This record gives sequence, C-alpha cells and structure tokens, in this order.
Amino acid sequence: MGTHNHRAKRRFTLLGGMLLILAACGGGESSNTLDPDTSAPASTTAGVDTTSGAGGDLSGASFVVGSKEFTEQLILGQITKQVLENAGATVEDQTGLVGSQVVREALVSGEIDMYWEYTGTGWITHLGNTTPVAGSEEQFVAVRDADASSGIVWLDPAPFNNTYAIALASEKATELGLTTVSDLATYAGENPAEATLCGAAEFLGRDDGLPGLEAAYGMTFANVSELELGLVYTSIDQGDPCVFGEVFATDGRIAALDLTVLEDDESFFPSYLPSLNVRQEVFEAYPQLADLFAPVAEALDTATMQRLNAMVDVDGLEPSDVATQFLTEMGLGGS
Repeated sequence: MGTHNHRAKRRFTLLGGMLLILAACGGGESSNTLDPDTSAPASTTAGVDTTSGAGGDLSGASFVVGSKEFTEQLILGQITKQVLENAGATVEDQTGLVGSQVVREALVSGEIDMYWEYTGTGWITHLGNTTPVAGSEEQFVAVRDADASSGIVWLDPAPFNNTYAIALASEKATELGLTTVSDLATYAGENPAEATLCGAAEFLGRDDGLPGLEAAYGMTFANVSELELGLVYTSIDQGDPCVFGEVFATDGRIAALDLTVLEDDESFFPSYLPSLNVRQEVFEAYPQLADLFAPVAEALDTATMQRLNAMVDVDGLEPSDVATQFLTEMGLGGS
C-alpha cells in the first residue's frame, strides 16, 4: 500500500549477507483459519515439512523484522517483533523502510526475514500483473502460489482489507450528492477545476493507484497535489488544497475526521488482505511460525485494525506501545 510518515525515515541498513539460522526447530502443521467472511484458505504451507520440532519455542533463533513506514505497517511490525521475542527469539528491528519496493527487495535479498504485505500489492506491484483477481480468497491463493517461485511464503492473512479508497469530507459529499466513484467521475468531467485530488507519491504512480483508477472510470484529474499520506486526511477534511484524496480503508482517521469513503462501484481496487511474508529458507527452518502467528492474524479484523491505527494517528501513542496493548488484550503475551 501507500506511504505516510509518523517517524523520521530510517536509513536502510544493509546487514551484509544472509541471516544465519542458528538452530532448526519444527512445529505442528498449520491449522490457522480466518473469519468466515473472508474464507481465506487454511494452509499456506503446501510443500513445506512442518512435522518436526518443538511447538512455538524459538529460543536461540534470530530474526530481522521489517515493515513499511506508515502507521499500520509500523504497528504490524512491532506486533511481529514482540510475538517473536515472547517466543524466545532475538529480533533486529528494521521496521519503517520507505516504500513497498524497498521493503520487498529487502526481503528477497535476505536483508530482512519477514514483513506484512498486502495481497493486492504483491499481485500488482511485485509480481507485475495488471488485473486483480476477483475475490479475496482467490486473490490470496493466486499471489501465494505465484510468489513461491520467488522464495517467499505467504502465511494465512488477517481478515481485514486495507484497500485504497477515495474519500472526502462528509459535509462536502452531502453537498455534492456523491456516494460512488462513478459519481465522482461524472462530477470531475463536468467540474474539472473543482475536482481536486491529493495523494501520496506511491498511489499517484502505481497501476493499482491513480493511473489505473482514471482508466477504469474514464476520468482525469487535472489538479493533483502530491502530499505525504498523513497530510491527505487533514487536507480533504479542510478541503484545502484538495476536495478528494487517497485513503486506506482501515485508517482510524476516517471516522475521527468524519470522512466519507466513496464506493468503488466498478470494483477497480484489488483485495488487500495482509499476510506475514517470510523467506522460504527461514520458514523451512522455523515452520512453527505459521502456528505462532495464526491467532495474531485471526484477531486483526477491520474494527480492530482501525482502532489500533487510531491509537497512533489520533491518540498519539507509539506503535510499540499499541502492539503491546493489543497482544495483552488478546492474551497473546505483549512484552
């Protein structure tokens, strides 16, 4: 997904080679399931031996955890770090990498061992497809299977869909009578000067972002402002410098600022279920990661993720503290 900063951007530190796996532990076969609403398949470990080992104990193991730099990713990264540490592992924190391509390359090259990626991003941005797969389960299966050749294991996803969306202030939506993106396309065609849009750099350039959206709906925004994503929310709330803007569906500021999300009535945006992506060789050494993160993923539904994001973006808490509170509330052992 897109990017927004709540911390200073970190310099990506090369670790100089592949992580040495200190000890090979095993785990039970993955049995994680999702909320019935998403119906994602229960097993992501086809072809991987998960029959050996000692449950969730990761004593003596070392991992490098990464994430992108926006709030949701920082929270997911800190949750991952704490879950691993609670299982006895040593964790190097490389969360906050800037941009989807950067963190993906870090995973593929072995600079990090795992991070949470979204199915739509994996399918469109990383694997180079131009058309999303209809259905959240089908999209997950497609990207999981296709990415196996890259040496990446997609663990079963959480049941929230952090899709891109277009939003505006609710008062403005009522004034203009807009409820769908098709409505927006008609309005933009008739009022090009007033159809101002804000978006982050990544959204403005991605095939599953603005270029594809304009093509799918047959519209063009003549007045586009590039902002850090965190500023888009307040900008559309104030109507300055834009009326419309890119948002993430799970962002807590949508409710806090009373923004209206326009319905993607042409179903352009892909499904963006989050899955912990793990390097194949790391997963083969520690297959119990699947069982360890199954209850974490299952607990991260849409309402929960919106609440966690709001705790950072609205209430001003640190992602690490939010992660601890979440794990404690769920009985998953926050550190």
